[in-house]
Amino acid sequence: MADGTPRAGIVAEQAADRLYIIDARNGVERRILLDWIHATSGDREPQWASLDIEDGDHALPIDMLQLRLDGAPSRLVVPLRVAWRIPAFDRDRALKFRHLIFGDPRHPGPLRARFILWRDRRRAQILVGEAATLDALRDRFCTQTGGGDGEGTESPEFAGFVARQAALALDVAERGIRGSRYKVPRFVADGLRTSPKFRAALAELSDTTGRPVADLYREARPLMKEVIARPSALFLDLRARLDRMMFGGYAPEMEVDAAEMAKLRSILREHPTSILFTHKTYIDGATPSRLLYENDMPMLHSFGGANLDFAVMGEFFRRSGMIFIRRSFQDQPVYKLVLRHYIAWLLAKRFPLSWAFEGTRSRLGKLMPPKYGLMKYVLDAAHATGTRDVHFVPFVTSFDLIRDVEEYAAEQTGRNKKPESLSWFIGYMKSLKEPSGRIRLDIGDPVVIDEAPGPDDKRALERIAFAVAVEANRVTPLTVTSVMCLILLGLAPRGATAAELLAAIAAVTDWARVRDIRLSKELESRDDRALSLTVDTLVESGLLARYEAGSENVYSIDPAKHPMASYYRNIIAHHFLDRAMIELALFQLRDSGERDTGAGFWAKIDRLRDLFKFEFFYPPRDEHRAALEAELARIDPAWEKRLASGDRGVAQLIRRSQPVVGHAILLPFAEAYSVVADLLTRAKPGDEVDAKALLDTALVEGRQAYLLRRISSEAAIGKLLFENGLSLMRHMGLAEIATPDSLAARRALLVELRGLANVMESMRLSTTALADKLPGGSDA
Repeated sequence: MADGTPRAGIVAEQAADRLYIIDARNGVERRILLDWIHATSGDREPQWASLDIEDGDHALPIDMLQLRLDGAPSRLVVPLRVAWRIPAFDRDRALKFRHLIFGDPRHPGPLRARFILWRDRRRAQILVGEAATLDALRDRFCTQTGGGDGEGTESPEFAGFVARQAALALDVAERGIRGSRYKVPRFVADGLRTSPKFRAALAELSDTTGRPVADLYREARPLMKEVIARPSALFLDLRARLDRMMFGGYAPEMEVDAAEMAKLRSILREHPTSILFTHKTYIDGATPSRLLYENDMPMLHSFGGANLDFAVMGEFFRRSGMIFIRRSFQDQPVYKLVLRHYIAWLLAKRFPLSWAFEGTRSRLGKLMPPKYGLMKYVLDAAHATGTRDVHFVPFVTSFDLIRDVEEYAAEQTGRNKKPESLSWFIGYMKSLKEPSGRIRLDIGDPVVIDEAPGPDDKRALERIAFAVAVEANRVTPLTVTSVMCLILLGLAPRGATAAELLAAIAAVTDWARVRDIRLSKELESRDDRALSLTVDTLVESGLLARYEAGSENVYSIDPAKHPMASYYRNIIAHHFLDRAMIELALFQLRDSGERDTGAGFWAKIDRLRDLFKFEFFYPPRDEHRAALEAELARIDPAWEKRLASGDRGVAQLIRRSQPVVGHAILLPFAEAYSVVADLLTRAKPGDEVDAKALLDTALVEGRQAYLLRRISSEAAIGKLLFENGLSLMRHMGLAEIATPDSLAARRALLVELRGLANVMESMRLSTTALADKLPGGSDA
């Protein structure tokens, strides 16, 4: 039973035809269980078999069990185990790292067990797993394995199956006293090896490659050891302790909505689930596992690159549920087969999976294009096994401060990324102790796949990934850090007084509420004290500068910190994208002298959409236009009339659009692209584009352009920005071998990009003028 004791006493008549499977690690546990069996079996000699059932590669000693499985079909097989309780453990889950040396107190050795019994026998609790008849077990064996090795239920294969079923029944009973967080997969390799679908896949691969099935299986065995995670209660507890250490610089409690938590719990219980988290830092992959552990939900199997499988830490993470994946395995069919069937096994057993949706950490802050590899493998596994109703749950973690951002900024200027190692890991952990504010978790609505598409349906895969990305963007909240960076970058090089900042933050949050955009707790509650504490953290970190010598405090961002600040701004840029495009199109129209301002407006919107297509996710054009029209209606219900009335109406719309944010969102991209376009215009007819040399030169020329103020901020200098600019020009056909026509087109694009930058400079001046009129401004 789940509470470890039978609900009613077992009388002799009931116990007469029972076979007890004793899961005992040592003689002390065996003696405890045998005493209980004899005490409940009456006068008849009980039948039992003792095994140390573990999930490992060694063969179980099942000879005695096999002999005892020849009873009547109605004989009940009853599994037993001793569960060792830890005093006060449920209160604070106080396992220590010393248990790595001395062992898990829930699995004591013989001497330790005797000592525990001497002090308090109540710590040894007998678990009685759900019983099953031999007949039911034989049916289950044939259903799940197809009869195993062909020798049927008289074979050692059946005895091993019964032993594994006993262990699983005991695991269920043990979770009744320890919690769902300790639900871990058992006997995965055996489950794969005996699976009819796995055997059929090996046979099919044998036909394809011409290799014998036995050779393929020999190759698969070490691959199973490499791929399959081996989580245990001890390492789950230690991983949770490590997670808490990782978040040592953050507030102890993570913000999460209770209704979203309840919904996630239901999804995990009822559906095959994958949690796809947005990837901003090394530690955001730990927030889903921490959340599930602390709320007693099933553990996650997370995916990590094989580059993280180093030294001691690789084994530690493997034992706490991480699945290490090779970077490339296109030409390794056995590896792909093992991975696919392992994923299918986890889905079928309701073990949730988790991985970084973008595949790598976002170096710019905004959501990166999704990597399809792991999603394709999950869908292929679901398709191959007929698994339905797969739920992909977007998961967004928002941090006030991200320790990786300084590294990203340095990488974007050309510095090489440091390789991961144990010494690197220790140094990174030390950096996480610095005060870093709060953490907020947002859980999106699941993208539900009723029936997985076929392996060759690339369009379906892209649609699913796009739906996940849209939902992840939707639930990304505005935070104090991101809003502050948005405002101050929009005003730069001007700073802002505390009163001006509060007024600007209020304007942005009011704008967001109308559009149902999520807000962090401090912004939602307008708690000035909480807001002040977060700002203090940002100042202490060096991200923000605070000048306190004058009559009032002034906040700004040092120009050298603009690349870091732009990262936080980019996290929320997608929420403001429609507004930014509208503003920029209106400012372009204001001085264009176009007669048909309505048609001109939508033509400029289409052009902006094309220019920045490598930076943002767009819905289809009709949906996007409807969203833009809805935003225009919020700005001014009479927008159509004003837009059709020419320059005067355009000016009225601009006045109603304050505060202007478009330049803060789009200017770095336009300026970065202009650096690449400038380099391309310097070519001579017949010159080819060397992408690597071009990008390296762009870093140097970008620095020069900033010093000459041809670009306004160091935030426009970065490898990824230049790469996206080059991708745009390839898409336009401007990065082929230079010809007189293509050189003219390159110069035209450069003029257009610099013109956009000039328009956005006028937008910045408009914002600065408005700031002077805010409370605390120079006109106040």
